[in-house]
Amino acid sequence: MGPDNVLSIPSVKPLLALLASALAIIPIVYFRRSANRREAWTLAAGAVKLAVIASMLPPVLAGQTLECELIEVLPGLPILLRVDRLGLLFALVAAPLWIITSLYSIGYMRELREHSQTRYFAFFALSLSATIGVAFAANLLTLYLFYEMLSLATYPLVTHHQDAAARSSGRKYLVYLLGTSVAFVLPAMIYTYMVTGTLDFSHGTNLSGQLSAGHGMILLLMFVFGFAKAGIMPFHSWLPGAMVAPTPVSALLHAVAVVKVGVFSILRIITGLFGRDAIQDWNLGTMVGWVAAVTVLIASLIALSQDNLKRRLAFSTIGQLSYIVLGAAMLSSRALTGSAMHIGMHAFGKITLFFCAGAIFVATGKKNVSELAGIGRQMPVTMTAFLIGSLSVIGLPPAGGFWSKLYLVWGTLEAEAYLMACVFLVSSFLNAAYLLPIVFNAFFCNRKDSLFDDGIREAPRWCVVSLVITAGASILLFFYPEPYFGLASMATAD
Repeated sequence: MGPDNVLSIPSVKPLLALLASALAIIPIVYFRRSANRREAWTLAAGAVKLAVIASMLPPVLAGQTLECELIEVLPGLPILLRVDRLGLLFALVAAPLWIITSLYSIGYMRELREHSQTRYFAFFALSLSATIGVAFAANLLTLYLFYEMLSLATYPLVTHHQDAAARSSGRKYLVYLLGTSVAFVLPAMIYTYMVTGTLDFSHGTNLSGQLSAGHGMILLLMFVFGFAKAGIMPFHSWLPGAMVAPTPVSALLHAVAVVKVGVFSILRIITGLFGRDAIQDWNLGTMVGWVAAVTVLIASLIALSQDNLKRRLAFSTIGQLSYIVLGAAMLSSRALTGSAMHIGMHAFGKITLFFCAGAIFVATGKKNVSELAGIGRQMPVTMTAFLIGSLSVIGLPPAGGFWSKLYLVWGTLEAEAYLMACVFLVSSFLNAAYLLPIVFNAFFCNRKDSLFDDGIREAPRWCVVSLVITAGASILLFFYPEPYFGLASMATAD
């Protein structure tokens, strides 16, 4: 994010990481009549993808970038993959969580006897390829193409149930995500290329010397609102609507892949396309910061009023995404480090909460917070994991979310943005207000008020195993925040 004197070396590994899941679609579809083989190929592809991505960690930590040019569209404007520290951080979040979510999907989809499971796993694989494409995009054109690919690949997952609610949510999903990117990002991208002659994320394209402050403000706002996957208000309502999808979709795509692609894209725009100098010269950080701060507070307040558990988690996600944007707008090294770290820390905490919501639904058929009194006695593993996920989202030890929130608050103080520090602290209090009562009522309500009898048991094995893994990872990230902290701090160094 700051200027890096790094050595770029050609490598096929970025392309292999991208193709690992895309090529798996062939055996997934071929073995559609054999669930075990189909899902074995899904897990194998996830393992290969993670292994390839992990193999790029040593050279990137050593200060190198890996590049793979696919095709040159215009002179000086290629479709180019480049693995740097920030992109690798994002890939190291998405790749392992795809494997865990695939395990969770086995228990969830089979237990509920969901239809079209082959289509589900195939589009899941395609979605992960698009996500890795965004993570490793070396320029705005490459990022934009994979961003749009992700919108189209996830549409069949959002509309999986194919009922009226799913179709309505699917239409909103495409209108918001495709509509905003075509209306705002595409013209902003074309204008940027016309002005600067490049779209490369090269730590600032010297926009401050090419545009006036007013034009720079308009351009930045077009990017911020155009990448609507970030859930910035008022272009946020697609996300709660997408909760009609199966819980594994909500978990990975709407707690990790899709929404993190949105904030990751904004991080790239602020730090790579504009650069800190342009943002500071035009004082654009304050404007973006207030947009994000308003989203943080309003989304947190709305979450308090939601009885449907997945919708409560969805509005929580909207607020948490704006933490990342707000931190980036502060431009201080620690705030930027916190923003980058929060991509990973929030992902593990929030996916745990979604896994728990799905496990509760599979085991009991319950969807609402008001229906969960006493469930902790019958599903202690699930609700303990819910507590750990909650602590991570709130930003309390011993969960990894503590470190990213600490750096976000520290970074706002470093930038002397004391009001923004208060926004983080008030929001964390609201996080606790809409998450911790769920755990308290689950474990400590009076037995006479319990809504569950001894006939309720934990969800299927693979559901429980998955949420235990992600909850355990959230705790592990508190005691050992590497490699996310290392990648984040190096990517955001001055």
